Amino acid sequence: MCVWQATGIIHTVLEKYGSYESFEAATGGRLLSKCQIWSVIRKYMQKEGCVGEVVVHLTEDLLSQAVMMVENSRPTLAINLSGARQYWLEGMLRHEIGTHYIRGVNNARQPWHSMEGRKQYGLKPANPTEEGLASLHSVLFRKQPFLWRAALLYYTVHQASHMSFSSLFQHLEQYVQDARVRWEYCVRAKRGQADTSQPGCFSKDQVYLDGILRILRYRQTIDFRLLAALGKVSYEDVNHLKTFGVLEEARIPHFMQDLERYRQQLDHIITTNRLNEEELEQLLPD
Repeated sequence: MCVWQATGIIHTVLEKYGSYESFEAATGGRLLSKCQIWSVIRKYMQKEGCVGEVVVHLTEDLLSQAVMMVENSRPTLAINLSGARQYWLEGMLRHEIGTHYIRGVNNARQPWHSMEGRKQYGLKPANPTEEGLASLHSVLFRKQPFLWRAALLYYTVHQASHMSFSSLFQHLEQYVQDARVRWEYCVRAKRGQADTSQPGCFSKDQVYLDGILRILRYRQTIDFRLLAALGKVSYEDVNHLKTFGVLEEARIPHFMQDLERYRQQLDHIITTNRLNEEELEQLLPD
């Protein structure tokens, strides 16, 4: 459904920067040392008031840039050292801690925290809202908040559905010359396929752009603080759930405190990525 938007975003970035590598250097900045990474993490945890709550591992073995999980009964964040760049790391923390972790903490206090509870309240799946929101937060406050990663993940899955691994790897060279980065995108799109020489894909990675476009389409009417406070819920369920939610002491990400500025940033993301309001309305009619 979003292939047109995905290719539009990719071409907008390449038009401005010439190549993915130039885009990465200009907007990501330099790779950070472990010491610098720990410093940024500590400051961010202080902003969110969750110092000591989340275990953090730095690793080189992740397919993604970072992942939030539960390990030994404790919330744990694994960060890929190769993605920890000067201007991107805080966005990564807004994605994992400011969105996934905080919504998870709020969710645990709600009557729908279990599968039975979700059925009882008739909840829609948390995705694509969850990953769409987190992906928007990744680029929030960047000078150039391009949705490159979400767009290329979507496009790669779309192409993988009718290409072999090797054809996909060659095809993506027009967008990403760096063979290591291209390999990671292909592996993500082909994971779980018994025979990667055949067309086929793992489609989960389309959820990021799908969720982004849905949230941007309805950004004027979404109550973003409630969306955070109610936990792992879809934006479509917020109005129905607000009378049942446990909202006392709900955590709200620090970057949502100034909602006017937050909404301005969402508008800036739309403009930067040349997304069209009319197209969004056609894509997602009421």
